[in-house]
Amino acid sequence: MFVWKGLSFHLSPSLTFKSCCQTNKMLSAQADRVMALGEWEERWQEDRTGWHQPQVHKMLENNIEKVLAGRSQVKFFFPLCGKALDMKWLADMGHSIVGVEISEKAIKQFFEENNLSYSEEMVPALPGAKLYKSSARNISLYQCDLYNFSSAIEGQFGGIWDRGSLVAINPRDREKYVALITSLMDKDCRYLLDTLLYNPELYKGNNC
Repeated sequence: MFVWKGLSFHLSPSLTFKSCCQTNKMLSAQADRVMALGEWEERWQEDRTGWHQPQVHKMLENNIEKVLAGRSQVKFFFPLCGKALDMKWLADMGHSIVGVEISEKAIKQFFEENNLSYSEEMVPALPGAKLYKSSARNISLYQCDLYNFSSAIEGQFGGIWDRGSLVAINPRDREKYVALITSLMDKDCRYLLDTLLYNPELYKGNNC
C-alpha cells in the first residue's frame, strides 16, 4: 500500500540481498511484456476480466481517510478505470470522478449496471475519443488511449486511485506513465496505488 503525499507505504522487513536479486530477475523477465490496446478490448468483449471486483476495493475503503485528508468534493482520477464500483462509491460521497478506459463495453456496463443514465459525445480535443457523462452523478468517463489524455482535457486532480493500472501497462511504458500521472496531480493531490510484483515464470496471466 502506498499513499503519495501522505507517504504511507508497506515494505517487507525481510528484504535481503538474495530477495533483491530475485526481484531484479523478475523485473527483467517482465520488461519485454507487451499487450496491445486491442487485446484489452478483446478481453472485455469476451468477459475475460478477472481483475474486476464486484464490490468496492478494500484498500480504498481502508485508506479513504488518508486519501481525503479532511477534504470534501475531491476531484478523482481513475486511470484504466474499467467499470470499477469504486467510482460510484466516491461519487455518492459528493466527489467528482474522471476515468479513462479503452473499452466502450466496460464504460457502458458501468452506467447500466449502476442504473445511471448518461450522455455520450465526441471529444474535439481528443480525435476518436468519446466522453460518457452521468446525468445524476459527477462522473465523466473517457473512452480513449490513456496516453492521449492530459491535464489540458480535465485539469489536475486532488486524488488518484490507481488500482492495478501500473501493473496493467506495458513495462516499457512505465516512465511515460509516471510522467502522465504526475502531470495530473495538483499540489494537494493524494495518490493511492495498488500494485504487485510477481514471477512471470509462475504466473502467465494479466489479471491486474
